[in-house]
Amino acid sequence: MLLRFRDGRPVSATTEGFLGWVCGELAAEGKRVFVLVWDNAAWHVSQRVGRWVARHNRRVRRDGGCRIRVRGLPVKAPWLNPIGPKWVHGKRAVVEPDRKLTPDELRQRVCDYFGCPNEPTLPKPQP
Repeated sequence: MLLRFRDGRPVSATTEGFLGWVCGELAAEGKRVFVLVWDNAAWHVSQRVGRWVARHNRRVRRDGGCRIRVRGLPVKAPWLNPIGPKWVHGKRAVVEPDRKLTPDELRQRVCDYFGCPNEPTLPKPQP
């Protein structure tokens, strides 16, 4: 599992930065295709992200790397999203009922629970 955190709200520019990072990681492992299955969150289905993916895939065809194959989940079928139960169990495992965790504590606990490295926070996108 690959996780990255970001301060603030998820927006299309953040999604683009995350996808670029994931494709770089996967290309370094020799992967050629990244099959991305996601829900209908606004920052997933935005025209801006769709254009970014198309440009990325054209660049990969030309220069090499890991291309993205996007598959959307049906709007009314949350049971098809296999990550949902993982997040529920993860949330229950990392929270404390008596206090709020600091952002650093939360990031570390989530990474420990899912067994992934605690990568630096994604930079905020430029306006």
